[in-house]
Amino acid sequence: MASDIGLIGLAVMGENLVMNMESKGFTVSVYNRTAQKVTDFVEGKAKGKNITAAYSLKELISTLKKPRIVMMMIKAGKAVDDMIETLIPLLENGDIIIDGGNSHFPDTARRTEYVQSKGLLYIGTGVSGGEEGALKGPSLMPGGSKAAWESVKQIFRAICAKAPDGSPCCDWVGENGAGHFVKMVHNGIEYGDMQLICEAYHLMRDLLGMSAEEMHEVFSKWNEEELNSYLIEITRDILAYKDDDGSALVEKILDTAGQKGTGKWTGIAALEEGVALTLIGEAVFSRCLSAIKEERVEASRVLTGPAASFGADRKQFIEDIKNALYASKIVSYAQGYTLMRSAADTYGWKLNYGGIALMWRGGCIIRSIFLGKIKEAFDKTPNLKNLLLDPYFKNVIEKSQAGWRRVCAAALINGIPVPAMTSALCYYDGYRCEKLPANLLQAQRDYFGAHTYERIDAQRGEFFHTNWTGEGGDTAATQYTV
Repeated sequence: MASDIGLIGLAVMGENLVMNMESKGFTVSVYNRTAQKVTDFVEGKAKGKNITAAYSLKELISTLKKPRIVMMMIKAGKAVDDMIETLIPLLENGDIIIDGGNSHFPDTARRTEYVQSKGLLYIGTGVSGGEEGALKGPSLMPGGSKAAWESVKQIFRAICAKAPDGSPCCDWVGENGAGHFVKMVHNGIEYGDMQLICEAYHLMRDLLGMSAEEMHEVFSKWNEEELNSYLIEITRDILAYKDDDGSALVEKILDTAGQKGTGKWTGIAALEEGVALTLIGEAVFSRCLSAIKEERVEASRVLTGPAASFGADRKQFIEDIKNALYASKIVSYAQGYTLMRSAADTYGWKLNYGGIALMWRGGCIIRSIFLGKIKEAFDKTPNLKNLLLDPYFKNVIEKSQAGWRRVCAAALINGIPVPAMTSALCYYDGYRCEKLPANLLQAQRDYFGAHTYERIDAQRGEFFHTNWTGEGGDTAATQYTV
């Protein structure tokens, strides 16, 4: 019997996706460059399942029903391009190649155009949820050749996570690199969420002197409230986990964070789009700072700062931390959605912003009840410029900001770094500020580089230059606006 889909790459994510597909009634053929992995898989966890082993790509293709669907779960980069080149001669017009790895969206856009030029169809899909999500239901964010969607929709919507109301956490995102762009922003927001949680933990540990068990209780409570989410849930569990000697394991883990690059890509995309993605940028840089552990240890012996000391209402301050975390989280998502809106204009994508929130409500790392409110915001106002302008989020910020400000002030006074929370607050204050000091900045640019400026008593788009010293000329530089 011909298989519904073929999958290349039997690392943990690939294996779990195959098991997921088979459990939903689909027949799957599998191939891995290392033949032993194929044998181990089909004779191990896949034994007795509707899973067919293939020991060459030609054999894999021969086992598939038409149009053939081949999904790659391999390392992003050159390996994907090499695999595409190998597959193209083995496939026929209308067959579909899917990349389920963490590819950079410009690569997916390029590959979509190239594969289509060969008469084939291409999908680059974000897959979020880690190993457990791959097995039990990930969030899927497909983009690329729209003509391929009808052929893969049944499989994708069957294997993806389901929101609490039963809606599938998968929908068509858009042309060329749109799917991987949305997944990239998802990962950037994930960086932000994780950094905010770590800052809350840092404040509780070093300013309030709380034990891991006490913090476990706080996160348990938060997970029953408006902060309910996967990342709060696992933080609760991590704080309760004991090492062999009965102490908190988390305190024995070296404080150096790794990263795979999707957060960096999100920051680069924001810079290219001219979008203020400050919180996610700080989250990336915080990981960079954590990585220079030995240098920080040296610096700690030389550089001085205030000793952390807290003498106020502890219970109230924990509530303030929760408010600071929630308000900052809103800013992070507001910035992420602003980036997606800008990129949609740049690349001609018609993104469904409420639908994206729905895709993220189940299966993925940033899943939370909070996302339902984002969907409601865009359902009410599809052209919403910024989440902060939605009545629900505006009200949350208004209720949270006193505590948010107290937390940021206390952190700064006591020398505890909270770059994500403070950058979020500065963004909020900047966004609501009718007149920023950029008038002085533009005067400086005109002074040293004749870059010109606009006047408040003239039409927008009309530019002026001043000979500030009396020694310059009247020639102005050309305009460049991000």
